[in-house]
Amino acid sequence: MAVTRRLVLGASGALAAPGLLRAQGGAPIRIGEINSYTAQPAFTVPYRNAMQLAVEGVNARGGVLGRPLELITRDDAGRPQDAVRLAGELVNDQKVDVLAGAYLSNVGLALGEYAAQNKRLYVGGEPLTDAMVWEKGNRYTFRLRPSTYMQASILAEEAAKLPAKRWVTVAPNYEFGQSGVKWFRQLLAARRPDVQFVGEQWPALGRVDAGATVQALEAMRPEGIFNVLFGTDLTNFVRQGNTRGLFERRSVASLLTGEPEYLDPLGDEAPEGWIVTGYPGEMIDTPAHKAFASAYRGKFNAKPMCGSLVGYALINSIAAGIAKAGSVEVERMVEGFRGVRFDTPAGPAEYRAIDQQGTLGVYVGRTALRNNAGVMTDWRYIDGKDLLPSDEVVRGLRPASAS
Repeated sequence: MAVTRRLVLGASGALAAPGLLRAQGGAPIRIGEINSYTAQPAFTVPYRNAMQLAVEGVNARGGVLGRPLELITRDDAGRPQDAVRLAGELVNDQKVDVLAGAYLSNVGLALGEYAAQNKRLYVGGEPLTDAMVWEKGNRYTFRLRPSTYMQASILAEEAAKLPAKRWVTVAPNYEFGQSGVKWFRQLLAARRPDVQFVGEQWPALGRVDAGATVQALEAMRPEGIFNVLFGTDLTNFVRQGNTRGLFERRSVASLLTGEPEYLDPLGDEAPEGWIVTGYPGEMIDTPAHKAFASAYRGKFNAKPMCGSLVGYALINSIAAGIAKAGSVEVERMVEGFRGVRFDTPAGPAEYRAIDQQGTLGVYVGRTALRNNAGVMTDWRYIDGKDLLPSDEVVRGLRPASAS
């Protein structure tokens, strides 16, 4: 029964098995991963699949420090308090060496605080708020994905090229949405001082009244719309916006909308011409990504999603950090992760020593309809290091105690 329950929860002790023949130098290195599996399955299930694929790959190559990796996952249901409780269980009962994961930014911040208070290494895969590594950053917290600043930066750069001067914003009213809007406003205004922000909408996460939101935005007579909604909120917003003509003759810049997790459910209702960050999937033809996509499809009989890219890169980054540290002792791992370089399907990346932010890059492009489905077109990949502010700016944002 214990084995069955562990498999149901996603705790993949069995994932160590493929490498045990080659990696017999000691007990498994245990990664305790916490995520919103029931609350956000469109992203987190492909994410977990790819973590499993990466663990098997690492173990087949001999593990890390001659030891196999073991992945134990838990579901926080999108609640910060549950994530913190589960972190305590993983550390104290399961004796994990590394904490990882989280999807929502408020959950990531809660786990970062737990890591700081308990001096445990935590590697956030998906949470995007900049506070995680800047204002509320700490010595024990690293973050993989390109942040709201990084993604808003490229969207603001593209939006500045448009004739639109009157902008409105719509975002979920929690840490991620607030961070995204803050940076887009600041960065667009810096590039285009003639821009005005004439209104905003802040629906509750997962509870958007799309009709009322669209009506309110229409009444503001915008020329441009900056959107941070995702998941079912985005689907409802797009459908109501299409029905009411909100997007006609208006520019739209949108965080994450190019990710297939959010674009695919729209089908032939997907918007056209939006400037988006996202993931163009199997259109990426680099050797590293083609190998990853082929392995993922071969194992799961499904195309890789953005979550798949993140989960795969997360495990490989953790393996690289531990290998560089030469130990799973916490303080040595912190020093090992700082500046460590690792390969991802999108290209090489690292965890910057100055703020422990990953340099995984951003895909930016425009939405289009192809065969009655939404896709990203005219896309390009931008290395994360080229989207981050100067070290001087970062030092002013990050607490001195985080060193």
